[in-house]
Amino acid sequence: MRLTVTQRLSLVFAVLLLLCSGTSAWLQLRSSRMHELEVVQGLSRDLAASIARDTQLTDANGLMPDAVRRLFGRLMVVNPSVEVYLLEPDGRIAGHAAPEGRVKRDRIDLAPVRRLLADEALPILGDDPRSASGRKVFSAAPLRVGDRDVGFIYVVLLGEAHDQLAARGSTQSVLKTALWSIAMVALLCLAAGLVAFTLITRPLRRLTEAVRGFDIHGPPPELPPPVATHSSDEIAVLDGAYRQMVARMTEQWQALTRQDQERRELIANVSHDLRTPLSSLHGYLETLLLKDATLEAGERRRYLQIAIDQSRRVGELAQSLFELARLEYGFVQPDPEAFSMPDLVQDVFQKFELRAQARSVALKASFPPQLAPVRADLGLIERALSNLLDNALRHTPEGGVIEVTLAPAGEALDVTVADTGPGIAPELREGLFQRPFTVGGARRDGGLGLRIVHRILELHGQRITLVDAPGRGASFRFSLPAAF
Repeated sequence: MRLTVTQRLSLVFAVLLLLCSGTSAWLQLRSSRMHELEVVQGLSRDLAASIARDTQLTDANGLMPDAVRRLFGRLMVVNPSVEVYLLEPDGRIAGHAAPEGRVKRDRIDLAPVRRLLADEALPILGDDPRSASGRKVFSAAPLRVGDRDVGFIYVVLLGEAHDQLAARGSTQSVLKTALWSIAMVALLCLAAGLVAFTLITRPLRRLTEAVRGFDIHGPPPELPPPVATHSSDEIAVLDGAYRQMVARMTEQWQALTRQDQERRELIANVSHDLRTPLSSLHGYLETLLLKDATLEAGERRRYLQIAIDQSRRVGELAQSLFELARLEYGFVQPDPEAFSMPDLVQDVFQKFELRAQARSVALKASFPPQLAPVRADLGLIERALSNLLDNALRHTPEGGVIEVTLAPAGEALDVTVADTGPGIAPELREGLFQRPFTVGGARRDGGLGLRIVHRILELHGQRITLVDAPGRGASFRFSLPAAF
């Protein structure tokens, strides 16, 4: 069974609480025990000195083991928890009143004795003669004969009798009471922790439900408004990051939807553009086939010329589609070089001079002398300028003017192509460089040409805009960086 985050947090918290409670119980019991030892040793610290002062335990020859054994026995009758031992100067046990076989050591470590005699902090634990490894609080005093140290009196303050009494039910009752109190506190803390985890992970559960409702095959879901909070914890950060992701995906979804719609419109418009010349081409060729015997030479030539023009139009459209595809999918990358923009404008004018004369349209170029060269891909910029002039020629009436203006703008050069045609209505300007548009109810062939221009300038890190020019029709402007 897989556990939720809340359940796992609760389980980890319960284990940690159990460890902390056990550690707390152990520390409390140890602290209580050490405090008890400190009190006992502090109260009985001078017991051994008092015994040594009031009782003769030595003679001229040194320690009196037989004499002290009887004294020790009487003292232990008065206070059963006390065990008294007589030590030689090297710590060896010289006399005691313990039953036969109860003493497990023959020597006492004198280092704790010297620490006690030096008045160090209590409690100080010394060796327990009746245990091979035990240590207990004690009282000790030196024994002297004249100027000579003959040994120590060593009093264990909490002996075997105390241990036997402590092992009975009274001590166990205190321990049970302490453990029950700690257990109750632990249960209350666990309940509070579970409630806290439930409240803390509530935003995470809401976020989980939102993620579960995410459909990868459809549009991103609409998220409820964020809960007003000043929290900056990880869950709040995660919720904010998820909302940013959904907002970004919503934008991308809308962009893809818009691009798909534009693609459909482009296909429909291109299909219309292809259908018209192909229908005309098919009609004239069919007429030539059916009426070949009855057509005069001049009429047959006119039909063939119309068919050739329509064929050329289809070819130009196919070439534009191919060029747009290469630009859109990154098959074309600009190769910048420095060149003179006025020279390029003159070269492009020569390409359109005959068409302009045939339509009685004047081509004008306006630029100041000694313009700095620009740095761009010469072929691509020539293609962009040609598309703009071709688009202007298509929609400039007879007697109109097409003007190309070059003007320095800081470290760039502004290029403006303006005509005196009908212009573009404000409601048709949105998406101007992505889809074909109409002017006066008729399609204006600006979709592919302007889209190619837009993509060429994007590859140069520039953009083309439609600007308002009083007294003019459509006016397009773009910038190119100057070559210094």
